[in-house]
Amino acid sequence: MSLFFYNIFLWLFSLTARLKAIFNQKAKKWVSGRKEIFSRLEKAIPVDTKNIWFHCASLGEFEQGRPVIEKIRSEYKEYKILITFFSPSGYEVQKNYADADWVFYLPLDGPGNAKKFIEIVQPKLVVFVKYEYWYYYLKEIKAQKIPLLLISALFRKNMVFFKWYGSIYRKMLTQFNHLFVQDHESKKLIDNIVLPENCTVSGDTRYDRVIEIANSFKEIPEVEKFLNEKKSIVAGSTWPEDEIVLQRLISKINNPELKLIIAPHEVNENHIKEIELLFPASIRFSQLNNSNYPQLNILIIDNIGLLSQLYKYATITYVGGGLKPSGVHNVLEAAVYGKPVLFGSFYQQYAEAIELVKAEGGLPFNNDQKDGIMLAELVEALLINKEEYEYRCNASRTFVDANKGATKKIITYIQENRLLTN
Repeated sequence: MSLFFYNIFLWLFSLTARLKAIFNQKAKKWVSGRKEIFSRLEKAIPVDTKNIWFHCASLGEFEQGRPVIEKIRSEYKEYKILITFFSPSGYEVQKNYADADWVFYLPLDGPGNAKKFIEIVQPKLVVFVKYEYWYYYLKEIKAQKIPLLLISALFRKNMVFFKWYGSIYRKMLTQFNHLFVQDHESKKLIDNIVLPENCTVSGDTRYDRVIEIANSFKEIPEVEKFLNEKKSIVAGSTWPEDEIVLQRLISKINNPELKLIIAPHEVNENHIKEIELLFPASIRFSQLNNSNYPQLNILIIDNIGLLSQLYKYATITYVGGGLKPSGVHNVLEAAVYGKPVLFGSFYQQYAEAIELVKAEGGLPFNNDQKDGIMLAELVEALLINKEEYEYRCNASRTFVDANKGATKKIITYIQENRLLTN
């Protein structure tokens, strides 16, 4: 893609977003969040502070960058931290994130916007997380000789960088001082684009993040009372497709001693009611009281923020999304607690899910078995065969532990190259 076509893309993107904002709530937030963005930035950011800028496309990238953000916050207290998001799904959730001094939307790329943004922020270090490459921003950062890092990056052969028309994207990669990639395949792919010494295989910072979450686990008394020391399946980030299969699973197993906790991906009243229709003998988390804990076996989580702790209580975990082409959600949140992780067969685009299956802690089931037969067989085998169960638990725990350390590698590079030293 030439710069000419890149500029057309930016213009069309902006136009499309504004048209969609008329009837689409997410697009409306994308547009309104950028209104008077530069005056708001100027008002918020003093001219005499030392700033570090992290850019995350959305919420998933934020979670990958979070361990690095928090480590820098603790070790370089004299610096202020700015986080920008491109997507409302990241900004809306983390706009009040405590370890950032400022959280903003990133103005759309362009020569004028990039120059003005950098003039206001005056960052001493810039970190882009995983992906989302903006030509004019990267060019301006490079021109001003500001250290620029890419962390937790992942590259595959079918990406635009490796197409005949991807020259501008290949050029973007050369703007980074250093790239930290998740695996050796990624490094091999870009070694012909950037100097090999400018790329390090560091792994995925999400492993560090889930370990931090597990180490800071907080008990949920209501869940403990609901479970009453019985075995359980904790199903997280579920979609309607998952919930239908789970309903059939519970019907097939028909075990009154097995409890099910469902934490849906979308927590809205309509979706919760749909789940209640599938599970008439269920109760919402918000409705729990001292009189109804023992009687019910199915709990629906109707708020957000509990999932990463809920997996701790599972005998067996189920991660949703794997019955949809868009793919399975975060399997690491479940695996970190050393539990078997079950999910549908749409997982091939996620490296951590692929590797968890290879490590034998992840157990995918065939999407063709819509009646839950294969899933029921997996669950029953884990409940009956103690040796098999312990093997899967240990496989998950060992897998996550073996992949920690990406954050340390990134911080070590920053320290050794004195990127934040006066």
